[in-house]
Amino acid sequence: MRYLVVAVGRLAPPYVDDADHYLKRLKAHGKVEMIEVKRDDQVERQIPDNAYVVMLDERGKSRDSVAFSRFLDERRLDGRPLVFVVGGAYGLSLPRANELLSFGPMTLPHQLARVVLLEQLYRGLSILAGSPYHHSNDPQS
Repeated sequence: MRYLVVAVGRLAPPYVDDADHYLKRLKAHGKVEMIEVKRDDQVERQIPDNAYVVMLDERGKSRDSVAFSRFLDERRLDGRPLVFVVGGAYGLSLPRANELLSFGPMTLPHQLARVVLLEQLYRGLSILAGSPYHHSNDPQS
């Protein structure tokens, strides 16, 4: 499975170290790439034609980690590349997005949102793999 994170702007310390940490851990779960672009208008060119596109947006659907892992499993069965798009400091409009994803009603700095996305991607894939990384009282997880 191919996972792609397309983000506007370059990560700066301390976020770059955290992102690298999760990107290294994610290697065990498939091909995970992070592409940084300078401007909003460069995002679309980085997305494969047949990809399922999820854009991070505060108005999007919020899921807990177990539900997010189920979403990842559904997408994995679909077989298409899964692309997450993180806009810059002023957000981004992407009509091509198949859905919007939110980490809650609060607005996060775009660099922090990228790290949270990588961690949740790692957590969700770890749940699917039966890894002990995720701790939950939910019997469904």
